[in-house]
Amino acid sequence: MTARTSPVPRDRDEEWHETEKQRADRRWTELLQEVRVAQMGIQILLGFLLSVAFTERFTEIGTVDRNIYVVTVVLGSAATGTLIAPVALHRFVTGHRMKPQTVEWASRLTIVGLVLLLCTVTCALLLILRVVLDNGMAWWIVGALFLWFVACWFLLPAWARHVGANGIGGDGGR
Repeated sequence: MTARTSPVPRDRDEEWHETEKQRADRRWTELLQEVRVAQMGIQILLGFLLSVAFTERFTEIGTVDRNIYVVTVVLGSAATGTLIAPVALHRFVTGHRMKPQTVEWASRLTIVGLVLLLCTVTCALLLILRVVLDNGMAWWIVGALFLWFVACWFLLPAWARHVGANGIGGDGGR
């Protein structure tokens, strides 16, 4: 392996020779691909959650589990709305020469949507494990999974961003 002789460019436009418009188009395409994955997951989960209330066993759950269910459905609905919002935002501002701003706003909405998705998945797991395990072990398992999701979805990307910003290891890729 040979050492890098030139520093990693701090500006991606400099590295990739992109105009602001090209960069916004690329970032929008990447964002849409990412949002599609999250949208599919939350829509399937929310569909499942909405159908649960119409099962015979639902009437047997206690007040705590019913409250967890309500919170989970509300969080899932909020996550769905937030993860679909970038599409609506783009549709309403298309043609107004606002692509860079739209990408920034859509990116922020996506992060909020991921946080809501994390909360939805956590609550859904809690509800299911409380019904299946019928003991305090559900809280421990869900707590561990919550920490795992936080590590994978937020801490790892934050760490990678920090490492990339400092030019440590790697080629400063896209």
